[in-house]
Amino acid sequence: MSNREFVALGTASQVPTRKRNHNGYFLRWDNEGFLFDPGEGTQRQMIYAGVAAKDITKIFITHFHGDHCLGLPGVLQRLSLDRVSHPIEVYFPASGLQYFNNLKDASIYYSTANIKPFLIEKEGTIYSGDNLTVSTMKLDHTVDSWGYRIEEKESVSIDKNKIKALNIPGPMIGELKSNGQLLLDNKTIYLEDVSSIKKGQSLSFIMDTRICDAAFKLADNSDILVAESTFLEEHQNEATSHGHMTTIDAANLANKTNAKLLVLTHFSQRYGEDADFVGEAGKIFKNVIAMKDGDKIDIRKQILTK
Repeated sequence: MSNREFVALGTASQVPTRKRNHNGYFLRWDNEGFLFDPGEGTQRQMIYAGVAAKDITKIFITHFHGDHCLGLPGVLQRLSLDRVSHPIEVYFPASGLQYFNNLKDASIYYSTANIKPFLIEKEGTIYSGDNLTVSTMKLDHTVDSWGYRIEEKESVSIDKNKIKALNIPGPMIGELKSNGQLLLDNKTIYLEDVSSIKKGQSLSFIMDTRICDAAFKLADNSDILVAESTFLEEHQNEATSHGHMTTIDAANLANKTNAKLLVLTHFSQRYGEDADFVGEAGKIFKNVIAMKDGDKIDIRKQILTK
C-alpha cells in the first residue's frame, strides 16, 4: 500500500522558539511530495524528519509573510545541489510574483533544477492528476492568502462476493470496469450491480485567515483538516484584528464542516509548551491534535505516529 503521511517540519508562527521551528509542512501522498509554506530553517527540519529534496514534487505557498516563505531559497537551492531531475511545480498567489522571484534568486548558486511557477489568480482546481486534485480558495488574512484542498478522486470498489455469485471470470472484470457493463451468458451485468463508489480521502490546508466562507468550503467533510491556531480564545480580538483564527475558531470550523480529524498548528510564541490547545478545542471538537515539530500523521489511519 502506498505511503501517505503529513509531517510537521515547523509549527511556530511569526518567529521560531526553542522548541518550535518556523512554519513548514510536508505531505507524502502516494507518488507525490507536497511541501507547504516553507519558513526559515525548513531545509534543516527536512533532514530531521527524513524528507529528502528529491521527495518534493510540488510546493504550495499560501502567502508571502516571512514565516511562510523564508525557507524557500534554501529549498530551491538544495533541489539544484542534489540534482533533482523531475520538475518542481511551485504554486503561489499571483500578487506575490515579485517576492517569489526575490526568494528564488536570493543568492548566487548554480541553478539546475526545473522550477515551474504557477501563479494563482482565481479560485478552483489548480492541479488534476490520475487520482487526485488540488483546489484553492482565497482566504481572509491581512494580505493575499490562499488555502488548499487535496482530494483523492472517487474510485470503484468491486464486491468480490457478488462477482463470485454471478460467476464472472477474472479477466472480464476489467472489461466490466472499463465499459460499465458486460454481456455474460446472454445477460447484461452492469457495473453498479457488483460495485460501490469509494469516496477518496481529502486533506484541507488552511493557514493564516480569519473565519470565512472559503475556509468552510475548503474544509467541508475533510478527512484531515490542518488549521492555524495562532491564538487561544482569550486573545480572540487580537486574532481577528491580525487576520488569524483562535483554537475555538478552528474547532468550530472542524465541527461545522464534519471534519474527521482537526490538526492544530501555527502557534504564537507567547504560549509556552504547556498551553492547552487540545483541551480548549476539545470542548467543541473531540478528535483534535496539536502538532509538535517532527510529528507525523498517518493519513490513511488518521492517527499521530512517531
